[in-house]
Amino acid sequence: MTAVRPDSGNPRRVLVLGATGTIGRATVRALVSRGHEVVCLVRRSTVTAIPGSSVQPPGVSAGAAERVVDLTDPSSLARDGIRSESFDVLVSCLASRTGLPEDAWAIDYEAHVSALHASRAAGVTHVVLLSAICVQKSILAFQHAKLAFEAVLVASGLDYTIVRPTAFFKSLSGQIERVKRGKPFLVFGDGTLTACKPISDDDLGRYLADCLDDGERRNRILPIGGPGEAITPKAQGTALFALLEREPRFTHVPVMLLDVIIAVLAMIGRWVPTLAAKAELARIGRYYATESMLVLDPATGRYDAQGTPSTGSEALFDHYARVIRGEAVAERGDHAVF
Repeated sequence: MTAVRPDSGNPRRVLVLGATGTIGRATVRALVSRGHEVVCLVRRSTVTAIPGSSVQPPGVSAGAAERVVDLTDPSSLARDGIRSESFDVLVSCLASRTGLPEDAWAIDYEAHVSALHASRAAGVTHVVLLSAICVQKSILAFQHAKLAFEAVLVASGLDYTIVRPTAFFKSLSGQIERVKRGKPFLVFGDGTLTACKPISDDDLGRYLADCLDDGERRNRILPIGGPGEAITPKAQGTALFALLEREPRFTHVPVMLLDVIIAVLAMIGRWVPTLAAKAELARIGRYYATESMLVLDPATGRYDAQGTPSTGSEALFDHYARVIRGEAVAERGDHAVF
């Protein structure tokens, strides 16, 4: 059955949040290629170079306009971002950088609520939100914040498309350099505790851009993964060694070690706030080390690889090969496990 595309071929004015991240840049590229007029609202810190550093922060993709705003300030959103102009769609790839409670509630919830109100006043009738598949089993602060905004969006009366992707290539590429240096691949437990269907930035960007035109994606929460079968950490390591033409070597890290680290940091963190933050980061790491990034079957409480939809054509191990050959760079997230 062919999907209904209510505005197909009709360029729209699109506001984008989170446009300087790897997925945001890919999404903006896809939107621009479809002929949309894209305006990116960028956090001030992302366009300010670090003093004494020659590394410039990433900008938005070519063909899009960039406006610097304070996303935590509703007046800045209106004055510096919207500028009394009209828009059709809000696309958000914005996420807190650390996942820590204060950051998560300020960005994943409050900034999004402010952007929702400002964009509605500017004429937006459809919101495309990049969320995360991990919110289906929510125990961490950033997951609660994301779910809270999802609820606000669903109740807003606007059309919405909430996309919950599985693991990203960048979050599964942190050990490439380690293995190239001759070190073993680190896995938790036996390396098969979890599985995911990783999706590339460009495949996800195209999927998000297509949500503007696909009527069947309106007013739905959509989990999505990349092509192929679900992959375990052990399979990731095995493939990486094969690409490097080396015998597989693994170091097995017991999950209990993370539990001990979390307990110690949390206890000392009662008096030392910086260690309390480290305890939360350790909890995030433990979550990703023990929970699959797949659809969770509410009837069985088990993760369902077959029930996790797939899209795109870019495979994780092809990405590994490109990184090894120097044809791609593995840009890692703020709280990668390794």
